[in-house]
Amino acid sequence: MRSPQALLNGENPSPHRRNSNFSTPLATPHHPASHFQSTVTVHKLRRFNSLILLFRIAAFCFSLTSFVFMITTNSRSSSSSPHWYDFDAFRFVLAANAIVAVYSLFEMVASVWEISRDTTLFPESLQVWFDFGHDQVFAYLLLSANSAGTEMARTLRNTNTCTATNAFCVQSDISIALGFAGFLFLGFSSLLSGFRVVCFIINGSRFHL
Repeated sequence: MRSPQALLNGENPSPHRRNSNFSTPLATPHHPASHFQSTVTVHKLRRFNSLILLFRIAAFCFSLTSFVFMITTNSRSSSSSPHWYDFDAFRFVLAANAIVAVYSLFEMVASVWEISRDTTLFPESLQVWFDFGHDQVFAYLLLSANSAGTEMARTLRNTNTCTATNAFCVQSDISIALGFAGFLFLGFSSLLSGFRVVCFIINGSRFHL
């Protein structure tokens, strides 16, 4: 407000002077953008790890079931009936599925650990390469075993073995089919673990964000 003396002298106060007491800059609200982005990254990483866990569980279930079916092929047969250990290919199927079942169980524990604690069981660089390398090795192992089992089952179909003991051949076929299903889900896990390796090489982190 202008003083009486200023009105008599015809002075007009400067707008800058008039607002000098109110020149405090306006406070802008703080948007926690970095915190929001970090939260979104954590949620995406958990969904990604949950998908891997789902594939691990499926691979474990199919491999374990294949192992059980193969080892019980002769449980109700007579001593003269063929047994799974009489054929190298079926022993290979049994061993490969047992190995993959144990490995998948370990990876399930590692996935649950990572989801619950937001950190890997091993150091991150070791974990991503461990997962990818073993997924590749065991996937090819399971594929080779079930391919050999398929060829053996086909050979037995052309002999009198399956005519005399059809239950043995049917159960062997089911075991091999379950083993292929385990390989399929282990292959999906291998693709996701490979994606984590690529992200780690490019960004230095197992996730792309």
